[in-house]
Amino acid sequence: MGAVKTKRMPRAVREQQMLDAAVRIFGQRGYMAASMDEIAELAGVSKPLVYLYLNSKEDLFTACIRREAAALTRAVRAGVRPDLPADRQLWDGLRAFFAHTAEHPDGWSVLHLQARTHGEPFATEVAAMRTEIVAFVTRLVAVAAREAHRDPDLPEHEVAGLAEALVGAAESLAAWANVTPGTTARQAAATLMNFAWSGLGNLMRGHVWTPPAERT
Repeated sequence: MGAVKTKRMPRAVREQQMLDAAVRIFGQRGYMAASMDEIAELAGVSKPLVYLYLNSKEDLFTACIRREAAALTRAVRAGVRPDLPADRQLWDGLRAFFAHTAEHPDGWSVLHLQARTHGEPFATEVAAMRTEIVAFVTRLVAVAAREAHRDPDLPEHEVAGLAEALVGAAESLAAWANVTPGTTARQAAATLMNFAWSGLGNLMRGHVWTPPAERT
């Protein structure tokens, strides 16, 4: 009897299968410890086929970063309704962010831990995603300042700084939430809203904390 012929899988589907396996291995074992043999075995393909599709371990890792970054950005944007008030937009965006990072812990590990600690070109790929998210949050803070009224001309550098701080806090909280049993996306989002937005709300109302005068 001749060998049974199996149906060929479309290249795009096969490539996503390889990326799924790679994200899992990179996320759990780290870039340096991950092997192409492990990735090929988990994907159910030969190692030469992985190289044929994705060229090298570096290219494979870069493809993983790009895919996971795009998915996270889409999830955050899809979770936000632009017709809602700024605080509700931020709340919905944070819930979407924490839900996605909780549902894709290996992908978040690739973005938050692995890519940032292995130099270029990986760090640049993550930085591009982060820049887009910070710009998105910056617009929300600027909208909040206009809505609140009293300070529609909040300095641009201050708005940008607040957005950077908020995104950094979200990243750290997501890393913590993913290793803390029982922490839900809603709880993580509420924690950050209480910590950050309550403070932003006071700022928008003109209740600004002022550092003490320096001693002369």
